[in-house]
Amino acid sequence: MMTFKAIGLMSGTSLDGLDICLAQFEKKHSVWEFEILKAETISYSKKLEDQLRNSINVSADNLLELHSEYGFYLGKEVKNFISRHQIDNIDIISSHGHTVFHQPQKKFTLQIGDGRAIKLETGIPVVYDFRSQDVLMGGNGAPLVPIGDELLFSEYDACLNLGGFSNISLKHNGRRIAFDIAPVNIVLNKIAQNFNKNFDENGHLAREGKINTELLIKLNSLEFYALSHPKSLGIEWCNKNIFPLFEDLDSQDILATFTEHSAEQISKVFNQYQLKKVLFTGGGTYNSYLIEKIKEKTESEIIIPEKEIIDFKEALIFAFMGVLRMNKEINVLSSATGSSQDHSSGIIA
Repeated sequence: MMTFKAIGLMSGTSLDGLDICLAQFEKKHSVWEFEILKAETISYSKKLEDQLRNSINVSADNLLELHSEYGFYLGKEVKNFISRHQIDNIDIISSHGHTVFHQPQKKFTLQIGDGRAIKLETGIPVVYDFRSQDVLMGGNGAPLVPIGDELLFSEYDACLNLGGFSNISLKHNGRRIAFDIAPVNIVLNKIAQNFNKNFDENGHLAREGKINTELLIKLNSLEFYALSHPKSLGIEWCNKNIFPLFEDLDSQDILATFTEHSAEQISKVFNQYQLKKVLFTGGGTYNSYLIEKIKEKTESEIIIPEKEIIDFKEALIFAFMGVLRMNKEINVLSSATGSSQDHSSGIIA
């Protein structure tokens, strides 16, 4: 039996903070089991949030400076987390970093937060930059979480994450496939800011808005939705294809229409693959209006797990990917990303 203690770090596109998850992984007779020991979200300061949000627009030297700065920030936060909870014997820290650019068709993706800085701060081995190798191998560099769905959450027909984007991972014809479905919080949160809110709590604002049929038709007919998997989305795609459609429209109606749009795209996938049991995680799971809308459109059973799994499943799986990488085991599935083969990805500091 092999046992590992690992910390996973995740910063999502919705910028609601840094997720830190300490978990124990055990491999018994080739089956992996996990237990989340401690987990918390550290809110970003307004300054850091603005820096990360604006990182796509800064000069190369400022971006490199932020890459180092953010790496040291991650290291310090992990160190504080370790001392706060009096943790010892950690085998590995796995850091997703913060995505700035993601253009796999041009063979590049960039997650900032230098793993070497985390190692210098903590003295613990770090695995980072999980996506680049896959992109160089012809993959989308996303989604990466399916390896965890396959080995840790196999009792569900599918796992859906409702974060900045909705993405799904499922078994189809004996292979695990995964892909991004549609933007969710990356759009809803941005529009909620027009009401001086960070997000639309429980979808209250959307519930009071009116669905704009013309906008809904435009959204549903975007080319991305007709593409076959594997496929992934980035903020650049939203800036080009989504936000320009909102000009001169009422913000509350945009929230109502975009929630409807997300629910339609998600349920379409559920129905296409005839999914029976789907595990829901990610911040969008708390949007009760969005969940109602999805339930209206599908007969799939929606499983909402305990809060710890909703909030920290991605950080948990990145911790697990670091453990697999240290053991030279496959941690990226080509059936999910579209790369030339399954591989073990991540740079070790």
